[in-house]
Amino acid sequence: MASIAWILVLGAILPMLDSTIVNIAVNDLAKVFSSTFAVTQWVVTGYVLALGMAVPFSGWLMQKYDGKRVYMGALGLFLISSLLAGLAWDMQSLIIFRVLQGFASGIIMPTLTALIAQAAGSENIGRVMSVVGIPIVFGPIAGPVIGGLILQHLQWQWLFFVNLPIGAIALFITQWKLPKFEAMNKSAKLDWIGILLLAMVSGMFIFGITEIRTESTRTIGSLAFVIAAVSLISYLLYAWKRRNQALLPLDLFKSKNFSAAFLSLFLAGFATNGPMLLFPMFFQNVLGLNVITSALWLIPQGVGMLVIRPLVGKMTDKFGARFVVLPSIAITIIGTLPFVFFDADIAPWIIWLVLFIRGIGVGGITLPVMSDSFVGLQQPQIPAASIATRIIQNVGAASGSAILATVVSNALNKNEAIVNNMVGAYHIGFITSLIFMIISILPALFLTNKLVGTAIGSNMLKH
Repeated sequence: MASIAWILVLGAILPMLDSTIVNIAVNDLAKVFSSTFAVTQWVVTGYVLALGMAVPFSGWLMQKYDGKRVYMGALGLFLISSLLAGLAWDMQSLIIFRVLQGFASGIIMPTLTALIAQAAGSENIGRVMSVVGIPIVFGPIAGPVIGGLILQHLQWQWLFFVNLPIGAIALFITQWKLPKFEAMNKSAKLDWIGILLLAMVSGMFIFGITEIRTESTRTIGSLAFVIAAVSLISYLLYAWKRRNQALLPLDLFKSKNFSAAFLSLFLAGFATNGPMLLFPMFFQNVLGLNVITSALWLIPQGVGMLVIRPLVGKMTDKFGARFVVLPSIAITIIGTLPFVFFDADIAPWIIWLVLFIRGIGVGGITLPVMSDSFVGLQQPQIPAASIATRIIQNVGAASGSAILATVVSNALNKNEAIVNNMVGAYHIGFITSLIFMIISILPALFLTNKLVGTAIGSNMLKH
C-alpha cells in the first residue's frame, strides 16, 4: 500500500515544487523578457489561479474515467506544458504555458489524494496520507532553493526542464506498478457553465487589478471589473436556479462555519501568499543578495511552517479552529510587520528570526480553516464544499500576488528606481498585506470554539 503512495507522490512532488520554484525567479524572468514586475507576476498568479480552477475537473474525471489514466494524463500534460514553458519566446507565451501547467497540477493533487484513499481503505488511511503530505510540507522549503541553484548555475529554461526526467520516471513507474481504478460513475456530468462563470469572476477580477496601474490601461482594467461583476451576478442567478446541482451551491452559505471559512481562506491566501512573492524581490533588489542566497534566506519561514504543522491538528481538535487561527493570524502579523521598517542595513539574523516566526503563524491558518468549513454541513454537501474551499484558497493566493505586485509596481513607477525608493515601494506592499491580514480576523471570530462547550460542560458538572 505504501508503495502505491510513493509512486503517486513521486509525480506529485513536481507540481508542489513548481508552485514555489518560480517565485525566486520573478526578478530574473522580468529582466530576460524586458517586462515589468506587474506583468511578470502573472507567471506565478496564472499558475495558482489555473490550479484552483482545475479542481472541479479532477472530481468529474475521476468519476467518469479510470483513475490511473486520469492521473497519468494530468502528469503528461504537466510535462508537456513544462517543456513548452522552457521553450517560451516571450512573456505572454510563458504565462500561457504556466497557466496550462497550473491546470495540470490542479488535477494531479486531488486525483492523487482520491486514488490513495481508495487504495488504502479506512484502516490504513492515516499512515498512507502521511506519505502524501511530504511534498506539501517540503515544497515551500525546497522549491525556492532548487530554483535558486538552477538560476545560479544554469539557464532559466531549466526551471521547467528539470521536471522532464523526474516526470518521465514517474510516468514509467506508474504505468508499470499502479493498478487500475475503475470509473465510479461514467454518466457523471460537469457544470461547465458554473466553471466558466466562476473562472470569469476570478480571472477578470485579478486581470482588472493588474491593469489599473497606469492611465493607458485603466480603461481595460475597469472593463475587466465590469465583466467580473456581471459574471458574479450571472453565477448567483444561475446557482439560485440550479440549487444543489450548481458547482458552488448557495445553500452552503447557510452554514456559519462554511461562510466564515470561505472568507477566511480567501483573505488568508491573500495575506499569506502575496508576501511570498515580495520576499525574494526585496532580498534581491533592496538587500542586493544573489538569487541562491535569497532562496536560502526563505528557509526559516519554511522551517517555522514545518515546526508548527504536527501541533495544528491536535490543537484544532482540542480548542476549535477559532483559537488556533486567531493566534496564528497574530503571529503572522508579528512576523510581517517588521518588514515595513526593514531597510538595506538590517542584520541578516533579524530577518531570519522574523521569517521563522512568520512561518509558525502561516502554518497555523489554512488547515484549521479548511477542516472547519465542513462543520455543520450535511453529507451530500461535503463534495461541493471541498471543491469550493480549494478554489477560493487559490483565488485568494492569486489575488494577493496580483495586488501586492501592482501596489509595488505603482510605487516604483512614480519614483526613480534607487534603493531608498525601492525600500518605500516594498514597505507599501507589506503594509497592504497587513491590512488584509487584520481584516481576516473578522471571519475568524465566527469559526468553531470548542472551549465554550467545555466551559458549559464543566459548569453543569459543578452544579
